[in-house]
Amino acid sequence: MTSTARAAQSATGEAHASTPATSPRTADAIGSLRTRLAALARSHVWDALVCLAFVALAAWITHGLWPNPNGRVLALNPEDQTLYEWFLAADTKFAFGDWGLLTDRLNAPDGVNMLNNTTVIALGTVLTPVTLAFGVPVTFAVIAGANLAGTAIAWYFFFTRVLRGSRPAAALGAGLCGFGPGIISQNNSHLHMTAQWLVPVMVWLVIRLARAADPAARPEGVDRRRVLTSALWLAAVVTFQVFVGEEVLFLTALTMVIFVIGYGLARREQARRVLPKFVAGMVIAVSVAGAALIYPLWFQFKGPGSVPNGVFSAYFFSADVLSFTAISPLSVLGSPESARLSTGAAEYNTFLGWPLVLVAVGCLIWLVREPLVRAIAGAALVMTWLSLGPKLVIDGERTSIPGPYMALVGLPVIEGALPMRFALALLPLVAMLLVIAVDRARAHASRPVRLLVPAAVVVSLLAIFPKPLPTEDRPPLPQFITGGHWRECVKPGGVLVPVPVPTPPEPWAMRWAAAANAEFGLPEGFFIGPYGRGGRASMGTYKRPTSQLLALVARQGGRPEIGEPQRRAARDDIAFWGASCVAVAADQPHREDLVATLEALLGPSTKIADAWTWKVG
Repeated sequence: MTSTARAAQSATGEAHASTPATSPRTADAIGSLRTRLAALARSHVWDALVCLAFVALAAWITHGLWPNPNGRVLALNPEDQTLYEWFLAADTKFAFGDWGLLTDRLNAPDGVNMLNNTTVIALGTVLTPVTLAFGVPVTFAVIAGANLAGTAIAWYFFFTRVLRGSRPAAALGAGLCGFGPGIISQNNSHLHMTAQWLVPVMVWLVIRLARAADPAARPEGVDRRRVLTSALWLAAVVTFQVFVGEEVLFLTALTMVIFVIGYGLARREQARRVLPKFVAGMVIAVSVAGAALIYPLWFQFKGPGSVPNGVFSAYFFSADVLSFTAISPLSVLGSPESARLSTGAAEYNTFLGWPLVLVAVGCLIWLVREPLVRAIAGAALVMTWLSLGPKLVIDGERTSIPGPYMALVGLPVIEGALPMRFALALLPLVAMLLVIAVDRARAHASRPVRLLVPAAVVVSLLAIFPKPLPTEDRPPLPQFITGGHWRECVKPGGVLVPVPVPTPPEPWAMRWAAAANAEFGLPEGFFIGPYGRGGRASMGTYKRPTSQLLALVARQGGRPEIGEPQRRAARDDIAFWGASCVAVAADQPHREDLVATLEALLGPSTKIADAWTWKVG
């Protein structure tokens, strides 16, 4: 035992002796790396805190959808939430290689042109794993919060890295971009409008291209490599944005054109230097993006289910002149009475509030000599002007006074944009002005200026600080759907006719298909299609005789007289839809009358789980 222990001690000692010690050079390298990492962490602590604050604020604003998104809905726009949940469910097919832009999962048998509708294809495809694992309401809730936080974070890094603003000033400006009244209002289900986190990326790439195109920026002259890479990256981001939200892309492009022209007029010598290579780079970007998008854009404007015009009237969706100084009802200091200055709770795009308007005008007057500020002012003025629409609206009264938008009415593409949404461009423009003003004030020689300007900016933003979005409970889905029992009635890839059939005002049955990840099709529904007069745009399609009859019973109750003409119409409608199954849920109002009517039309029903069904195909 003793000799064994001695041998072990000897072996251990030899092992220790043979292990080489860490060299001084290695120790210095490790110490240097630790120092650099610690310095890097310290330098980004503020960035991390700002980003976490934005995430927390977004979570607070959308917290009403949690912890059970399946049972909660945005109270101010539940119809559009139902629509977007169906979009996100339909988008999952792209993750599995089905790239068809005409879906037959809605409006059977004609289908729906997915690019004619704001289907947020990119978001739905990327988040397909979330949808399949947790359900589409969870995906919707995640996007609703992530869009707000992501937009604010992206603008924060733009203001600090590109505009070279201080972190406090950038945080204020980015907060306005991501949580301004217009964005909060649009977050009532308009996911395509709140997904603005690529906007600062596009703006940065345009600036990067302009800087690279300046021959005076470096001794070697124009940086051709950076011109090319900026153009290619811009084309890639633009292409991706098309499948996130084309309206945001359109507003960004229009604002940037106005801004670049204004800045060029303010800095004419620089503009003359930069223009040749800048134009060349933009031609490359447009050409590459155009090549990538030529088929999708053709399909959108000329393919099946395309429409020749926008579905919404520019005369109706025009900004009220007085709305710019009003405080949004969705802000902490807002009043419900101000809602009359807009068309709905999802369109408080112009509600900047009088404190912010006063502060912005004051900063503009103070800094108007700066070329950047003049370009901001020019772009803001034009976008404000256009948001007023073709006829001015003043204090809720539609006047006969023509507005500047009158010249754009009827123009292709532009007609699809709502005039009042042009004012959404004011948020980043005003934010940029505030960032500049706060930093100029902090560096000012006068102490009152150093104190008053930042304080005024903070107070003006607190006046429009957002409240959580109102939410409410929504009815649970039938076990017939959630338990997968619909497969006992609907053949694979078939069409289910929920009663009543979904319509734009009442799209609730689209939740059935969304919960099943659009594995079955629906007739009619809520979408934009070419069913207006002369093939013009319409919201939804015309109702078939049977769906019209059932909608009347669902709304009013009663048991209409059913004869052979009604039965023949029902057979024709079912054949037209290519339906496999008709179903009425147990909790459907006037369910007994609906079941009796359908039995008179189609014969005896079969109860599957909590639904009365008719297998018809």
